[in-house]
Amino acid sequence: ALGWVWGSTRNISHTDFILSGFSGSREWKQLLFIPFFLLFVMSVTANSMIIFIILSHRALHSPMYLLICVMAFVDLVIPIFFVPNMLLNLLFNWNHISLMGCLVQMFCIQFFQSVQSTVLLWMALDRFYAICTPLHYNEHMRISAFLKFVIIPMLRNAVFILAIVGLARSLSYCQSNEIKHCFCEHMALATLACGPIYVNNVVGLSGAFFIFVADFLLIVFSYVRIFVSLFKSGRTSQKAFSTCITHIIVIFVTLMFSLTSFLSYRIKNEMSSNSHMAISTMYLLMPACLNPIIYGIRTKEIRQQVINVMKCGKCPH
Repeated sequence: ALGWVWGSTRNISHTDFILSGFSGSREWKQLLFIPFFLLFVMSVTANSMIIFIILSHRALHSPMYLLICVMAFVDLVIPIFFVPNMLLNLLFNWNHISLMGCLVQMFCIQFFQSVQSTVLLWMALDRFYAICTPLHYNEHMRISAFLKFVIIPMLRNAVFILAIVGLARSLSYCQSNEIKHCFCEHMALATLACGPIYVNNVVGLSGAFFIFVADFLLIVFSYVRIFVSLFKSGRTSQKAFSTCITHIIVIFVTLMFSLTSFLSYRIKNEMSSNSHMAISTMYLLMPACLNPIIYGIRTKEIRQQVINVMKCGKCPH
C-alpha cells in the first residue's frame, strides 16, 4: 500500500512552478537587480526612441527604415516578457509561475526571437534588391510582392514554436517543480518531465535549424551576392557599404549571443548554473540594448533625428 501511494504521488503532474533564478544570498540578488534594471530601462528607452523617430518622420518611411522600426519593436517586447518578472524575483523573491503562465512566456519569447531572425533576413533581402536590382527595387518591395517574404517565414515560425510549446504542454512534470532558470526556457522546463523528452529535443533542434540556421544561411548568401555585385560593377557607394556593414554588425551581435547560449546548454562543461542563466539572459537582453545604439550611431538619418530630438528637449519652452 505504501508503495502504491509513493508511486501515485510521483505521477502527480505539477501545475505550479518556482523559478529558482540566480542562487546566492538575498543581498547578492538585490545587488544583481541594479545592472539588470539599468539594462532593461536602456533597452526600453533606446528602442522606443528609434520607433518614435522613424514613425514620426515621413522621410524615414522607406522599407529599410520601417524594417529597422520592426526590429526595434521586437527588441522592445522581448525583454518585457521576462525582465520585470526576473527583477521582482531578485528584489522580493516573487518566483512562482503557473504552467500556463510559463508556456505563454515561453511562446512569446521564442516566437519574437524567431521574428528577430526573420527581420534580419528581410533586411538582407531589402539591401539585395536595392543594390543588385535597383531598377526593380520598388516593384520587389511593394507590399503585395513583399508579403510572400512575410507570410511564409511567419507561418514557419509559428508552426515550429507552437509545436515546441504544445509538446512541452503535453508532458507530465512529476520530478520537481523548480525550474532552474530565471524565465521559462524550453529545455529547463522539459528536463522536469517524468518521461522521455527525445521528441521535444528533436523538435527544438529542428526549429533552431529551420528557423535560425536557415535564415542565417540565406542572409549570408544575400550579402555575398551584394558584395560580389558591388565589386563587379565597380560601384563603391559608401552609403551602400555602410548600410550593409551596419546590418552585418547587428547580425554578428545577435548570432554571437544566441550561439553562446545554445552551446552552453548542449555541451557538457563545468559552467555554474548562475553562468548559464547570465548567458541566457544576456542573449535576450544585450541585443535589445545594442541594436538601437548601432543603428543610431551608424545610420546617418536616424543619428541626425536623434540629435535633433535631444536638442529640442534642451530648448527652453
